[in-house]
Amino acid sequence: LRSGPAQERFAVGAATLSLLAAHAERRPVAVLIDDAHWLDGSTADALRFALRRLLADPVAVVLTVREGEPSLLDGTDLPLLTLGGLDAEATAALLRERAPAADARRLHDETGGNPLALVELARQAGGTPVGGPVPLPVPTSVSEAYVRRAESLPEATRRMLVLAATSDRAEGEVLARAAAPLGIALDDLAPAEEAGLIVIEGGRVAFRHPLARSAIYSHAGPAAQREAHRALAGALPDADVDRRAWHLALAATGVDETASAALEQAAGRAYERSAYDAASHAFERAARLSPDPGRRAEMLLSAAESAWLAGAAERVGPLLDEAAAAPDAIDGLAVRIDALRGHVAAIRGPVSTARELLSEAAEHAAATAPDQAVVMLAEAALAAFFEGDAAGLQAHAARAWDVAAAGHNGRTRFFADLIAGMAAIFAGEGERGATLIRSAVELLERSDELRDEPRLLWWAALGPLWLREAGTGQRLLERAVTAARANGAVGVLPNVLVYVGISEAASDRWAQARSTFDEAIRLARELGLRIPLAGCLSRLAIIEARAGLADAAREHAEEALDVSRAAGTHLLTIWSLSALGELESARGDVGAALEVFNELEAMLAERGIADADLSPAPEQVELWLRAGERERAAAAAGAFAQLAAVKGQPWALARSARCAALLTDDEALDEAFGHALALHERTSDAFETARTELAYGSRLRRAGRRQQAREQLRAALATFERLGAEPWADRADHELRATGETARRRDPSTLDDLTAQELRVALLLAGGRTTREAAAELFLSPKTVEYHLRNAYRKLGVRSREGLAEALRDQPSG
Repeated sequence: LRSGPAQERFAVGAATLSLLAAHAERRPVAVLIDDAHWLDGSTADALRFALRRLLADPVAVVLTVREGEPSLLDGTDLPLLTLGGLDAEATAALLRERAPAADARRLHDETGGNPLALVELARQAGGTPVGGPVPLPVPTSVSEAYVRRAESLPEATRRMLVLAATSDRAEGEVLARAAAPLGIALDDLAPAEEAGLIVIEGGRVAFRHPLARSAIYSHAGPAAQREAHRALAGALPDADVDRRAWHLALAATGVDETASAALEQAAGRAYERSAYDAASHAFERAARLSPDPGRRAEMLLSAAESAWLAGAAERVGPLLDEAAAAPDAIDGLAVRIDALRGHVAAIRGPVSTARELLSEAAEHAAATAPDQAVVMLAEAALAAFFEGDAAGLQAHAARAWDVAAAGHNGRTRFFADLIAGMAAIFAGEGERGATLIRSAVELLERSDELRDEPRLLWWAALGPLWLREAGTGQRLLERAVTAARANGAVGVLPNVLVYVGISEAASDRWAQARSTFDEAIRLARELGLRIPLAGCLSRLAIIEARAGLADAAREHAEEALDVSRAAGTHLLTIWSLSALGELESARGDVGAALEVFNELEAMLAERGIADADLSPAPEQVELWLRAGERERAAAAAGAFAQLAAVKGQPWALARSARCAALLTDDEALDEAFGHALALHERTSDAFETARTELAYGSRLRRAGRRQQAREQLRAALATFERLGAEPWADRADHELRATGETARRRDPSTLDDLTAQELRVALLLAGGRTTREAAAELFLSPKTVEYHLRNAYRKLGVRSREGLAEALRDQPSG
């Protein structure tokens, strides 16, 4: 209710949820929202965000919308009840009370039992002859009935009704002041009250139904409407500056600098309170009223920026087109226009469009604003990364490096180093790329100024993903999530959570990864963020494939494929194919798995991507060996060894060493697999380590060294069971039994019984968060957190936070 810094649009939704939950802790709350189809976009967003998260709170919410009109209920999972008309018996009862002389049967037939239409039209139809095929001579709509009723009133009353209809609050005192210059008075409304159009009570004028207000205003005509707006603008108190601005704007017949300036200021205030939808419309209207082409273009850009923040992406393009067409646009405006276009395309796709727009805008800004240009080039480079274009990524990164030489701050250096490192790794220059990325990560870790900047949050999460080194950048990932939640940066959070989930999946925290991906997917769907959505779906599918959840893995991988192809994000297509290949491999279908991995390999070659971490060669080597194709396996291992050596990072080198060990002679097994396991120790990827242990144990068994084989197979089985990788645990168990040892399998993890939300709550509370802290982090109410906690207690068989923490430590994490 007061001015403050602008926030993300969904931060207000989180605050709305907190407000409702706080009141509900004291007493049950009923929220009644009538005519929800008339809510502004920002309010609708906030309510939709909050209502979806009310689960266990004593809050009842009833919203009504007019059928057929767009509203905040569209596209939500809120329960919907469609109301029909009254039946004939109820119609007769209503009309006996309100209009005894009306023909109830015919009115029911004509109105379909709509109660408002029945009451309003009964008066109009009084005295109509009964019988015959001629329909009742009533207006075609209820709105016309109100207009016809008003037309029979005195002229002063009609003018006063228009003034009341023009006011959104209809305070008697304001209406009286506005009426005086027009030669009318508040008392002139008495006939309208007698006619049942309005009610005057408590110093306010209220229409009997919103349709009456809209019908009278619409029927008045433009001249009368402008007259009423002008009168109200002059009558409002000084504190009502925003309402005065809108009335001035609506009273204008053409350009009006005074009205434009007033509405621009109102738009700025709306922006500051995060009412981005209202701000966008106000900026747009202010632009239309401005006689200055430069100011008009600037305000149209502001309208577009506000529309994007409001989630109204469909309005952004037309507003930017109009701003760009301004003949006397101010300096630097074209760069800002293209930067916003590119940013929108980078989030929604197609990413090829984003690259083109951002790189062009960066070139225009390079000479005068190098810091800004580097950021745009970094966004262009990231778009090229998601497009899977290694050459494009290199070109943008090289240009950013050149431009950064003219920059003067650590922020510019961070972006330049990070994307240069990404480009080097993508192109196969692993050692140089890793050095650059470490430099960027260290710069961010050292800088209090940079590390919590919202714009950098998800960029900060990129570095550790590329390095795949145990511990490197882990604090950045944790800090990025914490800062995003603390700042209410809901729109940034899915991008950050993608990389957090990847990091968790590359360790032994699969349960956490699945929960992280689930949260990110829900938020990405809600915010319409297609690229993080596809990223999370594909990476979740990989875990599900390894866990033997075939149906879920296929569903998520195929959805990710559809989304990534539509957005032109070839990298995410590669991730999706990896998931499908893992699925077929886990199912034991060697031919189907090789077909998918071969398609993936061809795509990498076509895109010029030489990053060893994306190569399916280690999977192909094992599959070719299972198929009896030793020569093809050796060729794949040799090619991958070169890629891994160029990258020089332990994760790729360990996978390469496993390939070589699989192909080595029995005499060299210990040395070859020992080398691979030593490299695994430098990473946090428990699954890959267990795969190497499984391969080592299998080779030892076939070499007749059963005792040594059991040691490796036991370790592999324990890890696979801890992760919940059932198909792989079955393989390890089969191999162990073949050595003559019968392993005692763990019972299935009770963590699998927890929903993703229950697991997330359990992990936070077991980690020491309070209920309120967990609620704030997950954008839930404390009651909902307690609801999920009770379910987790029941499923895990514990009764305290201490017991919960112990259960989460002792249970397999898959």
